[in-house]
Amino acid sequence: MPGGPAGAEAPGPDDGLDAAFFRAWLAAVAAAVDREADRLTELDSAIGDADHGSNLKRGFAAVTEVLEKEPPPTPGGVLTTAGRRLISTVGGASGPLYGTLLRRTGKALGDAGTVTRETFAEALAAGVAAVAQLGGAQVGDKTMLDALVPAADALCESFEAAAAAAEQGALATVPLRARKGRASYLGERSIGHQDPGATSSALLIAALAEVAA
Repeated sequence: MPGGPAGAEAPGPDDGLDAAFFRAWLAAVAAAVDREADRLTELDSAIGDADHGSNLKRGFAAVTEVLEKEPPPTPGGVLTTAGRRLISTVGGASGPLYGTLLRRTGKALGDAGTVTRETFAEALAAGVAAVAQLGGAQVGDKTMLDALVPAADALCESFEAAAAAAEQGALATVPLRARKGRASYLGERSIGHQDPGATSSALLIAALAEVAA
C-alpha cells in the first residue's frame, strides 16, 4: 500500500485493507493453486474425483483475469466478483463452495472502501458459515471446514495465526473418516488421507498471510 506524508509511517495491513489488498490476495491464491495443482489432484485422486487441482487452477485463473480486466473499487466488490466467477467457471463441488465463501464474505463487507482485519474476520466467519450450510458439514467431517473454521477464528488474532490454524486443521484431517462429499462413499478407506479441500483452503489462508506480510 502507498505510504503517507513524508516522515509518516506507512499504514500496516491492520489499519485498513483496500480493494488492491484483496486483489493481491486472490492473485497470490491463483499462483499458489497453480504451483500446487498437481499435489491437490494427487490428494483428490485418493478420495475424490482427481480433479480438485485442475478445477481450482482454472477457476482462480479466471478470477485473476476478471479482476484485472474490471477491478472492483471495494473489498466487498472484489470478493463477490471473484465468487461469482468461480461459480460460473468451476465444476464439481469446489466451484459452488469456494464461490459461496467469497461471495458471502464480500456481501458481509458491504460497500466500505477499506476494512479492518477484525471486520474481515467477522465477514469471513459469515462466509464460512454459508459454506457449512451449503455443504451440510461441520468441523470433523473431513472437509474444507476443518481448515476454514479455525482460520476464521484465529484471524481475530492475526493473519499469521489464521494461516497456522488452517494448516494445522488441514493436517488434522488425515486420521478422520470422511462424512461428507465424495470421500464419504469410501467409509473407513478415507482414513489416512489428507482432505484436498482442507488443503486448498489452507493455501488460500497462507496466501492471505503472505500478502499481509
